[in-house]
Amino acid sequence: MRALLPSLGLAALFAASFANAADLVVYSARNEQLVKPIFERYEQETGLKIQYLTDREAPLMARLQAEGRRTQADLFITVDAGNLWQAGELGLLRPVQSELLSDAIPAHLRDPQNRWFGLSVRARTLIYNTERLDPASLSTYEALAEPEWKGRLCLRTSKKVYNQSLVASLIEAHGSAEAERIVRGWVDNLAVAPFANDDDTILAVAAGRCDVAIVNTYYLGRLKRDRPELPVTVFWPNQSEGERGVHVNVSGAGITTHAKRPEAAQAFLEWLASVPVQEKFAGENLEFPAREGVALDPLVEGWGPFRPDLINVSRAGALQAEATMLMDRVGYR
Repeated sequence: MRALLPSLGLAALFAASFANAADLVVYSARNEQLVKPIFERYEQETGLKIQYLTDREAPLMARLQAEGRRTQADLFITVDAGNLWQAGELGLLRPVQSELLSDAIPAHLRDPQNRWFGLSVRARTLIYNTERLDPASLSTYEALAEPEWKGRLCLRTSKKVYNQSLVASLIEAHGSAEAERIVRGWVDNLAVAPFANDDDTILAVAAGRCDVAIVNTYYLGRLKRDRPELPVTVFWPNQSEGERGVHVNVSGAGITTHAKRPEAAQAFLEWLASVPVQEKFAGENLEFPAREGVALDPLVEGWGPFRPDLINVSRAGALQAEATMLMDRVGYR
């Protein structure tokens, strides 16, 4: 297995050097330390050779667009349904007809046109300071807009796609006007300016700078794995009857439109959806498997079960532009 260099200017060189050197070529916006063990396991099990390139999602999609039919990429892996949706809408991914994938991946975690499939689930939920807050006072995402939370809320910046997808889910659930009221309330209730990342947001809660925040659970899992004494834990919102459930998103993958090895790409994608690989794929980053009935990492299992929002995650992409403009209107930076 060999990682490709990320320079778009070397595209012709890659095409010449790797066209015959790999059984599968993968472009991945998921971090190398998370996907490399998966690639190595597949190579060991099948004897096939994987070449891969890792970069952020925007440069990889731009690269796929620029390469067009000349691309050597067979599979595109990325995080957030908004990015997967965009790749599909840009014509970078092809529909896949696979009974195995349709059976393994729940409908709300895959593209309605089968251009991409969620492979792990990330819950963007509430966390709170266990020394400062009684969890009985928590209920829903929407309730954090109420005056009682004035000066008690922390958020990550609106620039991150995770929050854009969260706000898109509010638009889908409530309509634009009500979603705007909710997000405006969040901004009014901020204890401090939004943070650049989820880690800093969690540490602010732990330090008592705020009582509650909204983050992806795997960030908390990473911190708690190294610092179990942090007085922060998870709260699953919107669980009452009639509520929509916890907002979830995915990391996922699709076969590129101009894949040179589409059969090999589909076989690999189906392998990623298998039970033992789902456990490892999700466990590497303390996420939840997309496939039901797969064992969780013990730390993740310790947070307890929750009911997720079952709207199709592709709506996060379809409504992302509207969500971004909404956040800008209410001063959520």
